Amino acid sequence: MERGNHTERIDHRSYARQGKDQIPTVHLGVAAFQMEKRGIRTERGDLNREIEVTNQKLRQLKARIRKLRDWLKEEAASTEPPTLADYIQEILRRKAQAGKSGYSQSLYNLKDAANMLNFLTANNIMDMAGLDEKFSSMIGEQMDIRDKLKPIERRLATLKKHIEQVDIYMKYKGKKPLTDTEQALFAAAHSYLKDVMNGKTTLPTKAWKAEYAKLTAERKTLNQRYLVLKDEVKEAEQIRRSVYNILRQEQRERQPRREQDMEY
Repeated sequence: MERGNHTERIDHRSYARQGKDQIPTVHLGVAAFQMEKRGIRTERGDLNREIEVTNQKLRQLKARIRKLRDWLKEEAASTEPPTLADYIQEILRRKAQAGKSGYSQSLYNLKDAANMLNFLTANNIMDMAGLDEKFSSMIGEQMDIRDKLKPIERRLATLKKHIEQVDIYMKYKGKKPLTDTEQALFAAAHSYLKDVMNGKTTLPTKAWKAEYAKLTAERKTLNQRYLVLKDEVKEAEQIRRSVYNILRQEQRERQPRREQDMEY
């Protein structure tokens, strides 16, 4: 068959020895073979046909089992480990089933519990290290905003002084006569702007006002974010404290059980 380029092969071993999950057919014999060839059904022919149907069902079943095994492998590979929210929720569920509803009420109300679980889930926090890291990052963002606001505040104060002195200078420039107070204000503004301009003659009033408006808007945005973040940090701190309390209480309740198991 190999020399004749046929794909079929003959193996003298049984299916069991070959490792095939297949039922062997029976030998028809010359007489039965000729009868089957002429369309006459024989007992051995019927038996072989039943065997073939059974083998087909076995192949289909084997294919289904293989698909199921592959699916289970994929599910096992894609299954994510439980998050901290899952662990906390499981603790509360066990306490509730054990009739210890006061357990959660002693730490926070239902609204606080929902906020805690939502916070942990939304931030995909897996463990306490992740919770601490999230809390630290929120504190860090708060400090970054504060650091950004400092130079903006300084620059706004400087620009405000520039614009105020320009207004005074332009108000009294060319006006005559000036009172002693007006003359003093004009002279002070002229001296101030002369130092600021550092040899330049054209006042950049328009540019100063544009920069002042831009920095004012930026300061407003940062302040709004700072206030929102301040509330979020306060809430996150409460959540972090609640989680620590739950885990500590759970650890205390488990400790006597371990000691009791050791005694037995």
